[in-house]
Amino acid sequence: MVDGSTETSGGTKVLVIDDSNTIRRSAEIFLRQGGHEVVLAEDGFDALSKVNDHDPQLIFCDILMPRLDGYQTCAIIKRNPRFAHVPVIMLSSKDGLFDKARGRMVGSEEYLTKPFTKEQLLRAVETFRPAA
Repeated sequence: MVDGSTETSGGTKVLVIDDSNTIRRSAEIFLRQGGHEVVLAEDGFDALSKVNDHDPQLIFCDILMPRLDGYQTCAIIKRNPRFAHVPVIMLSSKDGLFDKARGRMVGSEEYLTKPFTKEQLLRAVETFRPAA
């Protein structure tokens, strides 16, 4: 029976939010190689509509973005009861204690420092993806 889902068996639907095309594409390649479905957003506003349209199971969110930064984007997603349960992993080129604490304050589950490796990205998905 086909339910219209484009998700691959065992794969997780992941939203990657980053204003860097290079980072988005790298994450997309790594995640697809891991068997996951990937949705890309180039900033917080783009992400909010894609979260609503695609119901991701996991979100990677850059912190430093124009218009709506990652902290604001994460906070808005987490305030919506429909998406409050979706794990958000912050991405940043900074590895500061303050940044990690601020990410936790707005509801993120984890923090990855850029540049990330394929292994780090896939390990994060394995750790935070919903139980089947």
